[in-house]
Amino acid sequence: MANTPDEETKDRLLRGVKKEVKQIMEEAVTRKFVHEDSGSIISLCAAVEACLSHGLKRSLVSILKGGNTTVSLLKQVAKGYPPAGEVITKVQEIESRLEANKKSMNGDSPNKPQYSIRAALQQRHLWIRVALFEKHLAKIVEHLHENCGKYYEKEAYLADPVHGPILASLLVGPCALDYSKMKTADHYWTDPPADELVQRHRIHSNALASGANSPRRPGLQVKKTTGNTDEHRTAVSARDYVESLHQNSRSQLLYGKNNVLVQPKEDAEQIPGYLSLHQTLEHLTIKWTPNQLMNGAAMEEAEEETDKRFTPQNRNRAKRKNGHKVIYWDYALTVNLEDIVYLHCHQQPDCGGTLVLVGQDGVQYPPIHFPCGGHLLAFLTCLENGLLPRGLLDPPLWLQRGKGKVLPKLKRKSSAQQLNPGGSESTSPKEGTQIFEGEEATDYVFRIISAFKPDIDHDEAILHSPPKFTNFPWSLKDFGPRHQLIRQNLVQSLHSPKSVYAPLSPVNELSSPTPHHQWAEQGSSIKLLCDTMRKQIISRAFYGWLAHCRHLRTVRTHLSGLVHPEIIWSEQRQNEEQGMTEEKWRSLFQDDRVIDEKEVMRSIYFGGVQHEIRHEVWPYLLGHYQFGLTEKERNEIDESTRINFEQILAEWMAVETIINQRERDTQAAKVSSDNSSDNDLLDSFSLNLHRIDKDVQRCDRNYFFFTTANLEKLRNVMCTYVWEHLDVGYVQGMCDLVAPLLVILEDEAKTYNCFCELMKRMCKNFPHGGAMDNHFANMRSLIQILDSEMFELMHQNGDYTHFYFCYRWFLLDFKRELVYDDTFSVWETIWTAKHCASANFVLFIALALVEYYRDIILDNNMDFTDIIKFFNEMAERHDAKAVLKIARELVHKVQTLIENK
Repeated sequence: MANTPDEETKDRLLRGVKKEVKQIMEEAVTRKFVHEDSGSIISLCAAVEACLSHGLKRSLVSILKGGNTTVSLLKQVAKGYPPAGEVITKVQEIESRLEANKKSMNGDSPNKPQYSIRAALQQRHLWIRVALFEKHLAKIVEHLHENCGKYYEKEAYLADPVHGPILASLLVGPCALDYSKMKTADHYWTDPPADELVQRHRIHSNALASGANSPRRPGLQVKKTTGNTDEHRTAVSARDYVESLHQNSRSQLLYGKNNVLVQPKEDAEQIPGYLSLHQTLEHLTIKWTPNQLMNGAAMEEAEEETDKRFTPQNRNRAKRKNGHKVIYWDYALTVNLEDIVYLHCHQQPDCGGTLVLVGQDGVQYPPIHFPCGGHLLAFLTCLENGLLPRGLLDPPLWLQRGKGKVLPKLKRKSSAQQLNPGGSESTSPKEGTQIFEGEEATDYVFRIISAFKPDIDHDEAILHSPPKFTNFPWSLKDFGPRHQLIRQNLVQSLHSPKSVYAPLSPVNELSSPTPHHQWAEQGSSIKLLCDTMRKQIISRAFYGWLAHCRHLRTVRTHLSGLVHPEIIWSEQRQNEEQGMTEEKWRSLFQDDRVIDEKEVMRSIYFGGVQHEIRHEVWPYLLGHYQFGLTEKERNEIDESTRINFEQILAEWMAVETIINQRERDTQAAKVSSDNSSDNDLLDSFSLNLHRIDKDVQRCDRNYFFFTTANLEKLRNVMCTYVWEHLDVGYVQGMCDLVAPLLVILEDEAKTYNCFCELMKRMCKNFPHGGAMDNHFANMRSLIQILDSEMFELMHQNGDYTHFYFCYRWFLLDFKRELVYDDTFSVWETIWTAKHCASANFVLFIALALVEYYRDIILDNNMDFTDIIKFFNEMAERHDAKAVLKIARELVHKVQTLIENK
């Protein structure tokens, strides 16, 4: 029985809700979050409102007339249902806040801002949105269904015994999701589109102009050392470094003080600089930067100006002459607190204090001199707070009432004679009187204890000379029980050879003073310990070097097939970057022959082809012409190609006529079934024709070239190829490969022949070929070797090192990623790279695309979904010239890696 109009309306409303619920749940699964202002939320709210508005009682509609029907309905429900009352309260708060903001924005200005349709829709369905976010919507709908007699007619959607419960159950899933907050002033920085990420990165560091300039972990490679160390220094953007000294999203600034003096070398003067303490999720970092480096933007501009104006030989001399002393970068300090064991603090009456950091290997960092005014104590306070709760200073700073944190009150016993050499009894304290620090020069030693590293062994304490410990103004009675234990074991470790690896002794078992002659035995024990440590360090270094060499050899063997062994990265490259111009192309002809194939390939590889001569050059690059042919021989090839094309064209057009006739006449289909091998040929070609027609009509429809006539040419070329290669058939995407050839050549026969040559390589990328798996495997190897930091990010964030997001890149030679002019440049570079650099140049272009945006990918910690979204939004926005430059540099890097055996 056919459905009544009411049933059809209910089914339509239900389908609408199902569609929107499915969209939201898919978005939550794929993107792992849904924003409150997502378009899917707006659509769902509209669909739910349509269901709730359907079939309201006429008496109720007349009462609610003049207002928002569903909002007024909710107010009626709220009188006896608390969840609805909560929603109404929140809606009223939001509306009052929006109204206040609207008045403050508009004021009395005649130029009032225009509110978007999106904002209007959000406000229209506000109560449904709030009920959804508060997880009450499904309950309210269920309550309306259970009490439908009060509010709805019998034919209403919610009064239906089937549709009403279905709507409530459908909304359970969306109500269970946790939605991110509605957009505020800072929301635009949480989920921006790809172009906003790129723009933000350009503003932040101005690094995309040269690819990727951020500090990175070096790849596996061999570097030849030269006398000029400046050229091999890690390239760090001055602006980025200075910005890292301030509060940012990745680290918290705990302490900062300018004019802190550091003596970087023994024979150098003290240099003022900026001392800062930074905290991240993983560790604490101390940084000291000379004042000469703090103006990062000015220094970066000076570097760029110097690089432009001077030759490489005079560049460093010019920088020194201009007062740009790059040596200050060597003086900057960056110290990870995990590598520090002791803090030696020296206080003098006439200065603010000196701090010396001692590492786990016993090496001391340059002394840090604080100005007067309690800055050393302030730094230690911030450091102690930053260590908590995972670490602490030993001994800890004391908390004094009214003053806050103070240095530990180390007490020292002194005789009356020592305190008062004059011998006056009236001024001499009694024997054993204790005085506190602050009246004279005092020294402190703090130990950093962290939960992330084992406690300091006695052998590490031995690395520090014994006088440094015994000379400090410490006494076991000056500390609490815990600190007495630390001091006691430090003494034991210095005085007893057997205690080097012994466990901590009890507090009440203080060892007696060690005789002086036992220091000789202790010295031999220290020598044995140092010899053992030296052997272990050398052994680890050797085996690490051996593993590196083995890995390097494996890499060279694996990657050697991806690039040519001959490197053409010569000085001539700068002249060749202008590419193949018309003038240069004409100069290569002698007797109507192109005589220098290598020069053609090399010039195009580095600089591309001038657009006006592409129709002449491309047939050589694709194999339609061979180098060295005369004009007569080329004309013969063109004629032969034309005849062959027209013959094939006539054949498949005749078959197409039969197919069209068969489709118009069902009787013809029965007759053709007598010859099954022929009901198979026709069906196969008919299926391909339908696929081609579908793709041709939507292929680059916005590009000016593809008028109706040229679309017909595109179809002729495509159908001709498929008729000749029915075993391959038509695969979606082939039209994208034919279209640029037709744009350049503008000749069907020549385009067909060049496309056949192109498909000898590209056919392997389609599903029936096996090249795609090889591409993914090679990409994994390349990025693992050339950018291990990026590889680790991809591996940890859901492991998308399978590189499936590159599938479309390889399938169409990046045609969908670039505008037409850039597609031409990229394609001709790929074709020429086969002859002079790498037959797998597409891999290096793909890797260059990733490397071009590496800082954005790393900074935003992108997972597989994020990177797919990012590159989909960046389609046709890439800087092809910069990407190609990076790709050529990557090829050269791999060639150099393989060459340096």
